[in-house]
Amino acid sequence: MNHVNLKEKLQVNVEVFKHLLQNASDQQACWKPGPDRWSLLEVVNHLYDEEREDFRRRLELVLTDPTEPWPPIDPEGWVVDRRYNERDFAQSLKNFFDERRKSLLWLDNLDSPNWQATHLHPRMGPMSAELLLANWLAHDLFHIRQITDLHFAYLTDMVKPVSLGYSGWD
Repeated sequence: MNHVNLKEKLQVNVEVFKHLLQNASDQQACWKPGPDRWSLLEVVNHLYDEEREDFRRRLELVLTDPTEPWPPIDPEGWVVDRRYNERDFAQSLKNFFDERRKSLLWLDNLDSPNWQATHLHPRMGPMSAELLLANWLAHDLFHIRQITDLHFAYLTDMVKPVSLGYSGWD
């Protein structure tokens, strides 16, 4: 596995997220395609919390002491409990990008990390440092796709009753 390439892609995704989110209005940021779906604002705040409380923190624990228990996380619950959709969109973006910068600096400063170090997760079994790094990038890609889908759903809602079938989306 090319760990340097994975870290570089995490860096590139900063620009991808910026371009996907920079022109969203506050109205669009809070808009949800359905009651059980997330808004752009909720996605951004999820990325912020996952950056610092999940991926970077857990990877750090695996690299420093794989036997150390991981702090609990509740990504689905945090959306409601932490009131993501009531936060300021611009500040939320800044928070996420600041945390990503900290993560990238931390990753760049790792001195010969043992990517094979493994934490035994009680539900998921053995989880290596490289597995966490690869899944960190996969998590980015999942939410990049989600953000794109939210943009399309918002456009669909804004131009009703005009059909967007000609665009090739259907």
